[in-house]
Amino acid sequence: MTSWRIRDFHADDLDGILGLWEEIKASRAEPVYGLSEVLASCQKDHAVVAVHGDQVIGAAVGRAAHAQGWIVFLATTESWQSQGIGTALLAALERRMAPAGLTKLSALMPETPTRVDAFLNRGFEVKKNLRYFERHIPVQREELKSLSELGGRVLPRDLWAAVGGMAREKELLERRLVMPLAKPDMAEQYGVVPPKAVVLFGPPGTGKTTFAKAIASRLEWPFVEVFPSRLAADPLGLAGALRETFRKISELEHVVVFIDEVEEIAAQRGGEPPSALQGVTNELLKIIPAFREQSGRLLVCATNFVRALDSAFLRHGRFDYVIPIGLPDEAARQAIWERYVPPTVADTVDLGALVAASAGFSPADIEYAARRASQEALEQALFGGEESPPEGPGTRHYLSAIDATRTTVSSQVAAEFLEDIERLARL
Repeated sequence: MTSWRIRDFHADDLDGILGLWEEIKASRAEPVYGLSEVLASCQKDHAVVAVHGDQVIGAAVGRAAHAQGWIVFLATTESWQSQGIGTALLAALERRMAPAGLTKLSALMPETPTRVDAFLNRGFEVKKNLRYFERHIPVQREELKSLSELGGRVLPRDLWAAVGGMAREKELLERRLVMPLAKPDMAEQYGVVPPKAVVLFGPPGTGKTTFAKAIASRLEWPFVEVFPSRLAADPLGLAGALRETFRKISELEHVVVFIDEVEEIAAQRGGEPPSALQGVTNELLKIIPAFREQSGRLLVCATNFVRALDSAFLRHGRFDYVIPIGLPDEAARQAIWERYVPPTVADTVDLGALVAASAGFSPADIEYAARRASQEALEQALFGGEESPPEGPGTRHYLSAIDATRTTVSSQVAAEFLEDIERLARL
């Protein structure tokens, strides 16, 4: 007669399940399902335990979805292995799940001999040439309501890869921001404190917003953009609305918060009488330290005029990095042109000539020139009266549009940007 027995799971068995879980972890056999999933299935789905006296020495947990059943957890404490407990647990669990009308019962388990033997003894077949794929959904259902109220969203996963060129800026952001936030345990091992706030500065139209969104996409965190101009109409006033917005943001587990043109609410304070916006600046200076106390979040502020920001706003302790985002380099300009040149004419357009002619252009300038060239080619085809109108914009259309485009960034602004890098950048 065996000295152990199998019964249905009771709420009092949770500590025993936790002990089995910790024993598996200690043996370096990583369970497939997370502890929270196992405990939830114990209480909501199907679970049986093996006990010796009052001690839990084994457990099997399963869940059913339509006609498909899954073994979520199977474990036997080491001192009781090789006694057939695993096989008996599986048999008892299968009986308990039978009313669900299952046609198939499957399991994904670490490859430890005892557990494999238990499955084989119960008639399970080992499926060859299969791979297990897993993806964690970054935003949980209960967060979606709060995110919606804030006007936030989860961005497509490919935005980071879509940022063409700008290799230096991408590498810097990847190393300083993305990696410490994406791998916090490893960062802690090396004594690196993940960043909580960063300023991106540079001339207008250089892609600061694009980079902020790309960072959120790369981390797979929700993206919330705060618009001071919209908050100003709130009955609480701008300062009060800002405070309430960040209170709601604190309810999210992970988030990238973006404030564009932050100089509007964080400009240099001073003057008599004090500006009405000084109270807003003071409020923002209070919000940032509280924001930094929570993990799993990043504040990205963008400005075209970094020298206009209040000196207290930029000091160490509030922002980890102050990073310049300049005009696109050759590789970036080529990637941008490739985005706007129609595929039907891509083989006939001299991209190299466009890249060279658009030196000093911002991404917005290139987009404008590309659209102007397409419009010009379309009008020529419709109204030019030619026997063989162009089938799409050609190199000459693009070069003509480039010549007619007034660049966003003047030589003076470009020179001031270099001065700002020397004085204020913090990399």
